Amino acid sequence: MILVPVVLGVLLLGGVALAAEEKRQRVAKHSACLSVVEDPARAKEFLVDASRPFPMLFLVGDSTVHNAHRVQRSWGDVLAAHFATNRIRVENHALGGRSSRTFLTQGWWELILKASKPGDYVLIQMGHNEGGPLDDASRARGTLRSIGEETREIFNPITQQNETVHTFGWYLRKYVADARAAGMTPILCTPIPHCPSVPVKPGEVEDSDYVRLTAAVAEAERVPLVDLNRLTMEEYAKLTPAEIKERHFTPADGTHTSVAGAELNARSVVKGLRQLKGCPLARYLVAEAGQAAEQAQ
Repeated sequence: MILVPVVLGVLLLGGVALAAEEKRQRVAKHSACLSVVEDPARAKEFLVDASRPFPMLFLVGDSTVHNAHRVQRSWGDVLAAHFATNRIRVENHALGGRSSRTFLTQGWWELILKASKPGDYVLIQMGHNEGGPLDDASRARGTLRSIGEETREIFNPITQQNETVHTFGWYLRKYVADARAAGMTPILCTPIPHCPSVPVKPGEVEDSDYVRLTAAVAEAERVPLVDLNRLTMEEYAKLTPAEIKERHFTPADGTHTSVAGAELNARSVVKGLRQLKGCPLARYLVAEAGQAAEQAQ
């Protein structure tokens, strides 16, 4: 009779130890796999050891950067294919439904800071979820449409706490300042364009406050800028609106892209990175047809 609890205890402890070992092996395997994180909601499992010998590229954004939907796909989900992943690791920490405000206030940004080390990079694209009410009961994710220092005091019905809401530009500057303080190189990215309803003219950029605000912050803070919106719109100018919708977006809406749309936006990001002056991240890109291979020193 006395042996039963002992045996059960041993079995229980053995099961806990086995589960812990399985989790450790999953983390170790992922840490060695230089590719995109498939499920950023599991980010806590993938905080890497500071002794890693390679730099990291963290991706920050919303569902237009990461989308686990069965049909939809986003550019951050396919970007790693453009990098020499034996020399740099690409982690997609973007989360659907987040704004520059909620990615910060919900703690996701803090996870990246904890996992980072000097010499890493962070590519930030926000702007699609900023325009909603500041204190709506379902998401409470809106920001003030400005790059200034204005604030508004609200009661957040989700957190059940008072909150000071800042401008879109303030949140972007916060990411930039934190990244620099951690020794990372921040790069801002204008938001992807929506599916146009009229033909796109060559050189045209989507009429979006958040494209303009992102560019303004990048200029003011002297941050490298990938003008993803402009680069993808250049490709859209070669197609009719119907062709753009059919090839690059899903039937559901004109915001979330198909696999082909994700790949187009990823190519635009890569093109933008290659155009940056003095940003060493481009050295980790794999060579494309007609281009010399980039060599990291």
